[in-house]
Amino acid sequence: MIDIVEADLSLTAHAEAMVQLMDAYALDPMGCGQGLSNDVRENLPTELLKRKSAHVILAFVDAEPAGLLVCLEGFSTFACKPLLNIHDVIVALPYRGRGLSKLLLKKAEDIAFNLGCCKLTLEVLEGNHVAQSAYKAFGFSGYELNPQMGKALFWEKKLGDVPPS
Repeated sequence: MIDIVEADLSLTAHAEAMVQLMDAYALDPMGCGQGLSNDVRENLPTELLKRKSAHVILAFVDAEPAGLLVCLEGFSTFACKPLLNIHDVIVALPYRGRGLSKLLLKKAEDIAFNLGCCKLTLEVLEGNHVAQSAYKAFGFSGYELNPQMGKALFWEKKLGDVPPS
């Protein structure tokens, strides 16, 4: 039996399932190839609970944690409406190929619709062709405002613990 639920991270079972799935993903080559730090394992549920814009969705197969989707509200200045950014989509290895990512994405889409969002966004690694296929099948595509300017790129600048001077 498959259950897709919006997590309540104040529940120990939901918090533990989220951390378990995040840690497994972090160990995967599509993650960073190493497990979560102790600090992240201990604090992630509490920190997400502090953010009203965070939405965590869990998939259980026969009551076992099988999938996770974490999304955060953002805002589209062009549409003057909220958007929902899908930050993590994880399906544990033993449960892949069963359509769980589609069910997780559908739940995120329902949440976005109820929030009045204009769109869902996500990023995906160039080499993650399985995820790209799943996202395309669900209706995602590359983002561009003007074809002459090309598709949007996702960049980052990591920040340390010391604020810039």
